[in-house]
Amino acid sequence: MCACLELIPSAAVTYAPLTRRASLLGLLSLAACQPVPAPRAGGPRYSYTPPDPGSVPLRLAVHPLHNPHALTQYYQPLVDHLNRHLGGPRVELEASRDYGSYESKFRQRAPALLLPNPWQTLEAMKVGYRVIAMAGDAQDFRGIFIVRRDSRIRSVADLRRKVVSYPSPTALAAAILPQDFLHEHGIDVNRDIDNRYVGSQESAIMNAYLRQSDIAATWPPPWRLFQRKHPGEAAELRVIWETPPLVNNSVMVRDDVPATVTARVRELLLGLHGQAEGKTVLEGMEIARFHPADDASYEPVRRFIEHFEREVRPVERT
Repeated sequence: MCACLELIPSAAVTYAPLTRRASLLGLLSLAACQPVPAPRAGGPRYSYTPPDPGSVPLRLAVHPLHNPHALTQYYQPLVDHLNRHLGGPRVELEASRDYGSYESKFRQRAPALLLPNPWQTLEAMKVGYRVIAMAGDAQDFRGIFIVRRDSRIRSVADLRRKVVSYPSPTALAAAILPQDFLHEHGIDVNRDIDNRYVGSQESAIMNAYLRQSDIAATWPPPWRLFQRKHPGEAAELRVIWETPPLVNNSVMVRDDVPATVTARVRELLLGLHGQAEGKTVLEGMEIARFHPADDASYEPVRRFIEHFEREVRPVERT
């Protein structure tokens, strides 16, 4: 039985406004006593549905081999190739303004895919990335020193009190290997020379060309691209020394990327050199091919870094 107040009109109260008011209250009371209908099946429902992993783009972050505009020009064809053949989530290219910002991104596990240098590879392993391939031949991963053709530098000893330009203190081929080379040839890199870290490979080379540094440290792929892009300036420069090689840059995948996607990305990368479209993509990046590799492939880098930090300087962790 509905527990409602019964409205009983008083015989003494007969004027119309109150009567209408009492009638309205009576209707409202009756309405309040009716059973509440169950919600219709088509009404709103509240729940949490995780996003479809296939709908979230995979961001590929390439370490600053070039300035962001040039990096997009050289690496977007690789991304386009992956998107044509991956058959899963889209891949998006992500550039970084400098080495520090790139390293901050992977330490936050933001990109799904990485193309880091070997030192960055070791750092990325610590936060849950793993190696699936090596980008380029190991013999191509070596430091080179570039001077103007009219430079008076002839021997390593001539570098004392001179300015050396590098992309970054964490650039393995273009700073760490060259500084180890100088150390092995009698230069105290912390006291004998003026080290200037200028942000990118091309900037390091241009510093030498513009006489803002006496010598530039870089590595072969950016130098080949510089020769192709700036033939006039490159003609006034020459390679004077080179270091022994190490292991080349890696391709890494974050540990929460589905195994099927990881396997397909690896398959596409390793197959590029065997097809016409893939060869064009590789030529644009100045990479001969992608090679099979895993985390263990970078143990020689770990041992080298331990030697370098013990003998030369700490590798700056920005």
